[in-house]
Amino acid sequence: MATVAPFKALRFNPQKIEHMEDIVTPPYDIIDEKTQAAFQARNPYNMIYLDISKSPGKGDESDERYSSARNYFTKWQEEDILLRDELPTIYLYTIDYALPSGTRLIRKGLVALVELSEFSEGVVKPHEETFATVTADRLRLIDTCQAQFSQIFSLYADEGANIIATLEEGLPENPLCEVKDVDGGIHSIWPVGDKEILANVQKLFSEKAVYIADGHHRYSTSLQYRQMISEREGGISEKSPYNYTMMYLCPMEDPGLTVLPTHRLVSLPDDVIPGLPSMDELVERMSSAFELEEITGGTREILVAEVLDRMDEKLAAAKKDQTIFGLYHALEDRCFLLTLKVEALQTKSLAARPQALRELDVVVLSDLVIGDILGLDYERSEQDNLVRYFADPDEALDVAVKESIDKENFLPLLFLMNNTQVQQVKRVADENLIMPHKSTYFYPKILTGLLLNKYNPDEKIGPE
Repeated sequence: MATVAPFKALRFNPQKIEHMEDIVTPPYDIIDEKTQAAFQARNPYNMIYLDISKSPGKGDESDERYSSARNYFTKWQEEDILLRDELPTIYLYTIDYALPSGTRLIRKGLVALVELSEFSEGVVKPHEETFATVTADRLRLIDTCQAQFSQIFSLYADEGANIIATLEEGLPENPLCEVKDVDGGIHSIWPVGDKEILANVQKLFSEKAVYIADGHHRYSTSLQYRQMISEREGGISEKSPYNYTMMYLCPMEDPGLTVLPTHRLVSLPDDVIPGLPSMDELVERMSSAFELEEITGGTREILVAEVLDRMDEKLAAAKKDQTIFGLYHALEDRCFLLTLKVEALQTKSLAARPQALRELDVVVLSDLVIGDILGLDYERSEQDNLVRYFADPDEALDVAVKESIDKENFLPLLFLMNNTQVQQVKRVADENLIMPHKSTYFYPKILTGLLLNKYNPDEKIGPE
């Protein structure tokens, strides 16, 4: 199964960088043009200069974007801004963070290299579809810089927590670094270089599969890059660094592992349902598939908070899995709790799905509600960006209200979702199925800039 290996990470020199908070960024794919400018202004050594965002605006396809990243990368190494560890290491990565409710948790994972394997081999398992057009940018960046700047977030099953416990036997007294993120979470990196401990960790992983949680396109990019190098060089050895990719690996059973819901804001065009449907009309359309209960008696913020609370209450009281979500009609300021009827699972669109997918709220929403009831075509939704995704319900509500005022030809419908469970992710991946886009939001995000993986073609990676 999975082959993991220690590596010599490239890290920012603490003698040169006083505040690491000014250096690190979230994953590149959630950084927009405005946020990119803010990171660039924060510090001349900010990671955004290397791990360029995918949506920089003007000059997106220019050679200069990639050559600029390479020049910064080379210069920072020459100036000892970036230093490479001398010994192969596996890094324990802990995050002490607070949930939106205020509850504090600690998530424990590790950063190592993982041998690349095609999805068909069943060693590394995806749950989302990938697209070549999305990976082209990362492939070009990796090839230009000869480095991997951010980790792929993956999961593994380890009921006894043996791997993390084994690593903790070799922890030094203090971490290499501690960084506070914008939400107040403390990210700490601890190096483990003891050869016996590393060998034990590798042995424990040899019986496990790896499940991609966040970073499907980054993993696909690594597969494509291995193929590119192999064709360019006439083949690569099993221990070639191009045969490995840097991952953050977290046990599925970790009590600090959190998956937040991703709410959907649907912008329904007036040519799909002429005249834009009233809430009463939507109730009539949905009543054959759902039990609908209106939430009343407060401001829109109170309505949304109440429906989220009611969703939690109903799920806690349910004797078996139920599909329950909320709907806020921004134009009329009305909010409903929707509970799927059992017979609705036999509708044509859902009956055609494997059971592992029928049980997902996001599949019921995309297939039954958005597709069948609202009649919104999936391809059009993607092409015209008619379905947007929000982890923060307050932000989603704010956008919905503003668009109900500003956009005359669109009806903003906010669907408030439950989180997808980790075991649902595992089941879908084990059955070689694919979830809808943005089905999971693992929180907190791992930071870019704490550990970098520089490719050295002369090195050999893997078990001795």
